Amino acid sequence: MKIEILGTGCAKCNKTKKIVEKALLEIGVDAEIVKVEDFDRIISYGVMITPAVVIDGEVKIAGRVPGVDDVKKWIT
Repeated sequence: MKIEILGTGCAKCNKTKKIVEKALLEIGVDAEIVKVEDFDRIISYGVMITPAVVIDGEVKIAGRVPGVDDVKKWIT
């Protein structure tokens, strides 16, 4: 599983990464987490507002920080 965190390194983007890491740890799933900061790549997903979370190529959320429970639902 590949999880991409789309954002330019703002506080909300960093918080999103930590939430994803926490959710993975809590459910015991191993995944590749990639931070995407390239604007062209972010826009290629159709995302105009960050942070955003992409799991295996599918945008799960954009424009807000997800909750740990949200991330767990997307992963399981």
